Amino acid sequence: MLASLQHFLTFCRNRLRNVFVAQRPTLPEPATIPKAYRRLERIVLTDGVVRTLFDDFDRHRETARGEEEFGWVLLGVREEAEAIVLAVLPAGAQRHASLTHIQFHSNAQTVATRLLRQTDKRLAMLGVAHTHPGSMRHPSSGDYRGDIQFVARLRGREGIFAIGTADASFPETVTSSEPHRHGRGSLCMTWYALAEGDPQYRKIPIATIAGDDLAHPLASVWPTLETHADGLERLCQQLSGGQLSSAGQAFSFAVPLADDPRRLRVLLEGPQIRYYVEDEGNLLVVDPEAVTLEHGVYAILAELARRRSPDAAL
Repeated sequence: MLASLQHFLTFCRNRLRNVFVAQRPTLPEPATIPKAYRRLERIVLTDGVVRTLFDDFDRHRETARGEEEFGWVLLGVREEAEAIVLAVLPAGAQRHASLTHIQFHSNAQTVATRLLRQTDKRLAMLGVAHTHPGSMRHPSSGDYRGDIQFVARLRGREGIFAIGTADASFPETVTSSEPHRHGRGSLCMTWYALAEGDPQYRKIPIATIAGDDLAHPLASVWPTLETHADGLERLCQQLSGGQLSSAGQAFSFAVPLADDPRRLRVLLEGPQIRYYVEDEGNLLVVDPEAVTLEHGVYAILAELARRRSPDAAL
């Protein structure tokens, strides 16, 4: 009986440890020339990024899930002694969250990052921001246990983190109250850095520069991206040369065909999937009668391979 009780207590302790350890998304790192990284001295954010953070936080609090934690992936450029945040990606509607934890829908952020890197190859993951209920403006012990492992995967083995709370009294424009803290209305963001081996987070100054949030155009297409993110990420890993694009609420994935001037293009909008063969700007509709996105893509590629003729019409 004592052995059974001990087994049950161990099971409960492990479950609690898993729940309260922060889970961070893993994004593929672009190839770059190594830099002589030093300890971070400050964080630089574009005013577009700042606006996105506070606008998203405000909107989240008005939703049915407004009491849950919410978060963002921070993308940008890691310089020798500063992190420049150029884009933020939301945790997503398919996140797993509660009052005490958040787990990002990481494939959605990975696909979005791939798209953004098509135009700016410098973009790397710098850290994460997330909200806390009440007045806890500091990362939790669970955050630390996850983040101290997470930063080992980042450039310079150091990351930046922000905690958002809704307990402040700022003007209705974004204003700094301390070098590492700014806010708008009741919303507050407090910024920290954590390097591999650090026993705790340290406060880090922030600065704002003019510039857009490079991920802002993805806001309208985000529901579509999340719906198809898992299949899109597998296709990106398996098919060389795939190109991502977005327009309005539609998302597109195009694959060049080997020894063939044509391309296979998939147009995604909400749950809908439409397949085309693109030939000199003309789109030929294809219906592979597929169950999933991947099934459709590989069914068309298999039929093209079977015919073996680059000029054969579908």
